[in-house]
Amino acid sequence: MKGIEEARKKAFRLREEISDHNYRYYVLDDPEIEDSEYDRLLKELQRLEEKYPDIVTPDSPTRRVGGLPLDGFEKVKHAEPMLSLDNALDLKELESFFSRVSRILGSADDIEYECELKIDGLAVSLTYGDSAFVLGATRGNGRIGEDVTVNLRTVRSLPLKLRKSIEGSIVVRGEIYMKKEDFASLNRKREEEGEAPFANPRNAAAGSLRQLDPSITSSRPLALFVYHLLNPDRYNCFTQDSILSWLKEAGFPVQQQNRLCKGPDEVFGFIEEWRENRHDLPYVTDGVVVKVNDRSLWDRLGFTARSPRWAIAFKYPPEEKRSKVLDIMISVGRTGTLTPTAILEPVQLSGTVVKRASLHNQDEIERKDVRIGDTVRVRKAGEIIPEIIKVDRKSRSGKERIFSMPKRCPECGSEVVKLPGEVAVRCINSSCPAQLREGLIHFASRQGMDIRGLGEKLVEKLIETDMVEDLGDIFYLDRKRLVQMDRMGEKSADNLLASIERSKDRPFENLLTALGIRMTGAKAAETIAATFPGIDELKKASVEEISSLEGIGEKIAVSIHAFFREETNLKVLKKLAEAGVKMEADRNEIAGPSGTLFDNMRVVFTGEMSAMTRQEAEELVKGLGGRTSSSVSSRTSLLVAGDNPGSKYSKAEQEGVRIIDEGAFLEMVRPYVEQEK
Repeated sequence: MKGIEEARKKAFRLREEISDHNYRYYVLDDPEIEDSEYDRLLKELQRLEEKYPDIVTPDSPTRRVGGLPLDGFEKVKHAEPMLSLDNALDLKELESFFSRVSRILGSADDIEYECELKIDGLAVSLTYGDSAFVLGATRGNGRIGEDVTVNLRTVRSLPLKLRKSIEGSIVVRGEIYMKKEDFASLNRKREEEGEAPFANPRNAAAGSLRQLDPSITSSRPLALFVYHLLNPDRYNCFTQDSILSWLKEAGFPVQQQNRLCKGPDEVFGFIEEWRENRHDLPYVTDGVVVKVNDRSLWDRLGFTARSPRWAIAFKYPPEEKRSKVLDIMISVGRTGTLTPTAILEPVQLSGTVVKRASLHNQDEIERKDVRIGDTVRVRKAGEIIPEIIKVDRKSRSGKERIFSMPKRCPECGSEVVKLPGEVAVRCINSSCPAQLREGLIHFASRQGMDIRGLGEKLVEKLIETDMVEDLGDIFYLDRKRLVQMDRMGEKSADNLLASIERSKDRPFENLLTALGIRMTGAKAAETIAATFPGIDELKKASVEEISSLEGIGEKIAVSIHAFFREETNLKVLKKLAEAGVKMEADRNEIAGPSGTLFDNMRVVFTGEMSAMTRQEAEELVKGLGGRTSSSVSSRTSLLVAGDNPGSKYSKAEQEGVRIIDEGAFLEMVRPYVEQEK
């Protein structure tokens, strides 16, 4: 008991410390520690909670990771309707708003307005009970929204527990958004994977938050700003300005570029100030929200059927410019995706000079009918990514040239392919120079071959000096040439070569991960290695055989099959085999009195384990000849149910799968574990 009580106290201190750092990072924008130190604290708390599951609290920062996939979103009725704001599309419409306010209140110049930059995101309602986050919902139709609580818990800037001690329920409203840099990065990744890019940050945020699989939401870089508090009189907030201050003190992230303006003239000044300056912010703002500051005036001004009369959203007009397509160039991405980019006559847009615009793929070029030499209208999608809106066909002279994607990779000359169900054209040659750098870094990573010392800078030097032309060359490095490289020396060279030598004995699934086959991560590689005993068997496998594995869809199977059809990849594999790299799975298993306990069985775990972590339990099953999976199907042999089992339990019952609890599982494995000891 003493041990668990000490752990409980330590966990409490860690949660308080992590919560404080979250507040400084997301609310005050004044972090005190490096990201690595924050990660260390979180990891320490995770280990403590894994060892003592009883000390876990609902508001622990470790609970942010998404849980089981949802069957659908439950409906939520809002405590108060989430109304939309009327839009003012120009300054005249904004003047009309001021006139209406003045007419109703009988004054004009002395009215105070709170001006807040308008965030282009997805509106949400957040409910807290006794200071802890308990419910989150989308706007929906304004009266009824969707319960996205599980997904919202993954948003790191959303406080799971408030810094103010509040009894009972409190409801706030805010906006889920995505920063410009994160939006651009997400779109690049989607295009690399052959998926259509999001049109703007708002679509990206909405699409991410409304995923039925919370783990997908968790992987997306979403953020939160809060701007509204229901029943603010309870907390002595009688103005919008005081509401924002209270929200910040409570631990909510509040958009900082707000200002209290007296009269219309100061509001117009704020709008003009941010017309260009907003482009320097890390997130997209498409306007200014203007609210009468004094809440006692809100009731007098009233509401229309869909919006309040005490607030309005001024929208900056989207900026579009004419330009000319000088050329269309092809770039090759990390996973081999060929992306066409329009080279434009320079044009000033949203605060920067634009010279290029992505055309994404051949289908997009054909849909918009973009040709080299065309005069086009250009804007920034979500005020971030330059895009061609439309072609001015009337300006065509007849000299414009139709563009087609190349049949061969412009970097290495390999024939390109277009995989089923994708719009992207790809080079699948793993030795393509455009892919080699990132491929080598991935090959040497811990999930891959775990080659210590083979970092980004050294990889670049090896490529620049022509010492490495493909992944296989790593195992044939010349020590003399290594020693002569800048900042290398004999000791560093020997350490690197020793690490490379050790990597030859890495498990088969790590080799599969290291090869960088598109869409084949560590989990997929593990599943494949459990079925195919080696590279030779996998090379012969059909798409149907690969896709029949649990958790391996058709897209992954097609990608793997295509990888082993490329001659250059086969040459690399031959090099690896000749260098002594292990090319097949190690089938040594723990022997029991009746053979391997889980031989040829598929085992799934659900719920919370108390005696060991789920990862430890899965490793035990694999050591006893079995396979593990994250989902239940008709091919599942056994479901082990811990505390609070999820939907897998019901699915197992439907499929007639044998179900046991954690205690029964421990009894099953005990003789084998004791024998191993």
